[in-house]
Amino acid sequence: MIEWFAIVQVAVAVVAGLLAIILGLAGRRPSDLTVGAMALILLLLLAQVVVAIVAPLVGNPPAGSALEFWVYLVSAVLIPPASVIWALIERSRWSTVIMGIAALSVAVMVWRMQVIWATAGM
Repeated sequence: MIEWFAIVQVAVAVVAGLLAIILGLAGRRPSDLTVGAMALILLLLLAQVVVAIVAPLVGNPPAGSALEFWVYLVSAVLIPPASVIWALIERSRWSTVIMGIAALSVAVMVWRMQVIWATAGM
C-alpha cells in the first residue's frame, strides 16, 4: 500500500462524509454532489485494489496479515455502492446522512488497511 495514496483516500472520504452529513442534517436529499463523492471514493478504492495486487509483485508485501487486509479492502469496496443504492431507493435526508456515515466508515477502514500493511503483528 502506498502511504500518500492512503492519506489521500482518507482525506477524500472524510471530506465527502462530513459534507454528506452536513447536507443531510440540513434537510438535503441525495444529489449529484453526494452521490458523485461516493463514486469518487469507490474509484479510489478500486485503484487501491490494483495497488494491493501489484505491490507484493514488485517487492512491497504487507507486513501484517494479508487476509485481514483483503477482508477490509473488499468490505470497503462494497460500502459506497450499497450506500448509494440505499440513497436512491429511499430519497430522504436520512439517506444522505447514511452516505456520510458510510464515507467516514471507509476512511477508518482505509487507515486500518494502511496500519495492517505497514506494521507487522498488529
